Formats: sequence, structure tokens, C-alpha cells
Amino acid sequence: MSYPKLSDEEIIQRGKEFYEKHIRSQVETVENIGKLISINVETGEYEIGDDLLVTSRRLQAKQPDAAIWAERIGYDAVYAVGGLLVRTIQ
Repeated sequence: MSYPKLSDEEIIQRGKEFYEKHIRSQVETVENIGKLISINVETGEYEIGDDLLVTSRRLQAKQPDAAIWAERIGYDAVYAVGGLLVRTIQ
């Protein structure tokens, strides 16, 4: 397995930027709230689903060394450990 050319910080920054500027308005729909989105931060391609591993692997099938960032649509985190996920939209 090859590793992304970007640092963790760059992946986070690009992922958030792609989501906010180009993707959010398209995917934050009633049927997608709570689903996971994986984004290739180099191409902007994304996959939506219920399983983070599945969405990430779909992107890796297209580009094996993809730098991938993930988010839970409409929430502040992908997973909550010992706490609660907070809805970011109503």
C-alpha cells in the first residue's frame, strides 16, 4: 500500500474545504443525514454510504494511493466514543 503525498494536516484542511465549498450543498439532504461521506482530497471525488470502510475502498479502487478524508453528513464527528454526536444542521 502506498501512502498519500499529503500530510495529515493537509488532508484535513483540503477535506473540510472541499466539503464546505463544493459538496455540502449537494449532499446535505434528508435522506443523507447521518450517512458517511469519504472524499478524495486530491480529485474531489466522493462516495456516500453507511460504512466508512466501503466508501473509502470505493475511492481507493479508482485511485489506490488516494488521500481520503471522511465526515458524517450533518454531524460534528464521524463517531462518538463515550459521548454524543451533535447535529450541525436541523
